[in-house]
Amino acid sequence: MREQVITRDIIADPKTKYGDAKASTRHFITQRVTGAINVLFIGLLVFIVVRLAGQDRADMVAVIGNGFVGIPFAVLLAVVTVHMRNGMRDTLEDYLAGATYRLAMLLNTLFCLAVGLIGVISILKLVFWG
Repeated sequence: MREQVITRDIIADPKTKYGDAKASTRHFITQRVTGAINVLFIGLLVFIVVRLAGQDRADMVAVIGNGFVGIPFAVLLAVVTVHMRNGMRDTLEDYLAGATYRLAMLLNTLFCLAVGLIGVISILKLVFWG
């Protein structure tokens, strides 16, 4: 089967179907919602940074190990990694195509998943096991 060459005329024509409309809408909404959540949680992040400035490990464990701080902080980290993945996806879509794009997206997803899982598990370990 011959692959269709996508030109500017095809993209500009509203009668052609270019891309996945549902996935694009979901991506747009996810990016906006995670951005709004990040703005709401910025106060928590500033509190943690200011509270832990110049403190030793015991104070860090005491602050982050508190359930009222640690659990929202873990949620914030998860939301930030989703937002980070989507932001990098936008950049990768602009500059890469084909197999290179798919490889870069795989690496981006794996990196964000690793950062999110390691961070959330570390925070929850402090909350539940000190």
